[in-house]
Amino acid sequence: MKQQPATGIPLAAQSYTPPPHGQVGEFSTGLCDCFSDAGLCCLTCCCPCITFGRIAEIVDKGSSSCGVSGALYALIMGFTACQWVYSCTYRAKLKAQYGMQESCLNDCCTHFWCEPCALCQEYRELQHRGYDPALGWHGNMEAQNGGMMPPQMGGGMNR
Repeated sequence: MKQQPATGIPLAAQSYTPPPHGQVGEFSTGLCDCFSDAGLCCLTCCCPCITFGRIAEIVDKGSSSCGVSGALYALIMGFTACQWVYSCTYRAKLKAQYGMQESCLNDCCTHFWCEPCALCQEYRELQHRGYDPALGWHGNMEAQNGGMMPPQMGGGMNR
């Protein structure tokens, strides 16, 4: 068995939890189940950049922030109306992380024609996988570790 090189970044142990509904390889909720969470549906219809930013932060495991991803989404939407290209790449990342069947054409078409529904479905999938996207990556890691986080180190010596 070949060991992976150490990166120096400790990661929380996470186990794979299959979706509670449906088969492995599929989303646990349907694309048109948007109204199962009316608050999420309203947020996504009015301000999709927030929903997208939350999804991106979890999918990227904290390497991108909700604010930066959401702002980039809003800028792309405002200047080109092609935010669906950006958001469908995160659908592909999410599907790859959980062993779902990938289809670039289907993912792009889903985001082009049903952007709010696709974002809601991805958000619900993360919830079904045990995440609360509203907390962000670090908030979820803290919750999984029972609130145990290493202490923050000071910025150095001050006068």
